[in-house]
Amino acid sequence: MTEANSAQQMEKYMPLQVGSMTLEQITLILTHLPVDVTFVDEGNDVRFYSGGPNRIFERTPDIIGRNVLNCHHPDSVQIVFKILEDFRAGTRDTAEFWIQTKPEDPSNRFIHIRYFAVRDEQGKFYGTLEVTQDVTEIRQLQGQRRLLDEEK
Repeated sequence: MTEANSAQQMEKYMPLQVGSMTLEQITLILTHLPVDVTFVDEGNDVRFYSGGPNRIFERTPDIIGRNVLNCHHPDSVQIVFKILEDFRAGTRDTAEFWIQTKPEDPSNRFIHIRYFAVRDEQGKFYGTLEVTQDVTEIRQLQGQRRLLDEEK
């Protein structure tokens, strides 16, 4: 590989806290995570959500740039607002909730929702990360299954 090709190859990689990846790799990882990820910036505007087959709550591109408070049911807006204000003030780092989608339906799903304050090393608030996961099957696990059990 020539020096020019090597420099060109390195430009594709984005330096991260540990290591580096291309934008395409980062995008694919976020798409393949078994969770929904949504990022809301410090001004409460939705900036990103992950796509892919594991989406639990439907999102459409028109929410990008929208105030997150306009994306919640009126009954929960005040709770979301309080969580975001606590994150901003530094009095809270996480919030978590869990719901059942249709308790009366045998195919109901158990959904775990977590909010995380995103701050830099100095504590400056950058926004909120929402991570949502269907944990229905995880809750049913019992005993253990080790990596070597996969070969049997």
